[in-house]
Amino acid sequence: MMACSRVMTQKQFNRILLFRNFIQVVPTRKKVSWKRGTALPSGALLPEPKRVPFGLFGIICVVVPGLFVGAAISKYMANFLEENELFVPSDDDDDDD
Repeated sequence: MMACSRVMTQKQFNRILLFRNFIQVVPTRKKVSWKRGTALPSGALLPEPKRVPFGLFGIICVVVPGLFVGAAISKYMANFLEENELFVPSDDDDDDD
């Protein structure tokens, strides 16, 4: 009886080397600890979180320019669609009876 000896081809050998190198390159995930709760394990309270000093002023400074930019984009897009006749609003004046 012939003994079954497996001879590895060069292609198989290259695949194994590539896989082995890939495993070494991929970093492993480290466990990240998150602070949860209001107290330390010793029983001491955690300090207060930092407050952002802007408040309402900061919200207004973000929302108002966003509305203006969004309105400008929609205006230019509506003009583009109308010029290229992709969307033309119909002028129905039947309500004047």
